[in-house]
Amino acid sequence: MLNAGEYHTLTVNRISDFGLYLTNEDGDEVLLPNRYVSIENKIGDQLEVFVYHDSEDRLVASTERPYATVGDVAALKVVDKTIHGAFLDWGLTAKDIFLPNRNMVGLVKPDSKVVVYVYRDKITGRAVASMRLRDVISNEDLPLKRGQKVEILVAVKLEKGYRVVINGRYWGMIYNNQLYRPIAIGDCLEAYVRKITDDNRVDLSLQQEGYDEVKTSAEKLLDMLRQQGGKLALNDHSAPEHISAVTGMSKKIFKRTAGYLMKRGDIIMTENGIELSI
Repeated sequence: MLNAGEYHTLTVNRISDFGLYLTNEDGDEVLLPNRYVSIENKIGDQLEVFVYHDSEDRLVASTERPYATVGDVAALKVVDKTIHGAFLDWGLTAKDIFLPNRNMVGLVKPDSKVVVYVYRDKITGRAVASMRLRDVISNEDLPLKRGQKVEILVAVKLEKGYRVVINGRYWGMIYNNQLYRPIAIGDCLEAYVRKITDDNRVDLSLQQEGYDEVKTSAEKLLDMLRQQGGKLALNDHSAPEHISAVTGMSKKIFKRTAGYLMKRGDIIMTENGIELSI
């Protein structure tokens, strides 16, 4: 069966004036329009394509790769708003994905980014977007551990920080006191699990903890020094806000990192800041 919103590996069955007709093992057929066809394609070739519904509700194939498929959570840009819902840039030239009014949460404005879950509508079979992430994101079964590196998608801004989606499946939280650089809704970032509570709430940090964190921060600080001609006007007496703005580190991590680099002989610290010693 050809399902919309998914990739399929199909066989070229016949060639027409409109493009290539591709089939699966069950004989289901879909058109790959000429704009995606190569002169090297021939009958019998196998092609990986993405299948979706066009504006006339017909299944059609594409060699383009959308930003999200059925089952994915992604941040997509709102390109249009109507009385029935919004259309989001899905990464396909010929088709945006629809976000119905019933699936919206909060205010949705053109040119903004919204975090959505892509699913296949049971009635129409179309791929559709929904902002109601609570329907699909759950921490009930949580295979994470403290210190683990994860991929996060920034989903909701709260007064105390940001709610994020971890690895596309779980909820997490980054509190403001763990933010040492700006982040925004829709950002895809690497983070680290700081704490998992008894009720499966996950607290995250954008920085590693312990020795691994210092090693990573050390390379970052050395790169910054090289880019700034070997000097940075930061030292132990610099204000935490200034250190955070310049390096994206907390003052605690900056001091530990600078100490590590001085011990290794890579930098020196003066009243005016830190300098490369090499």
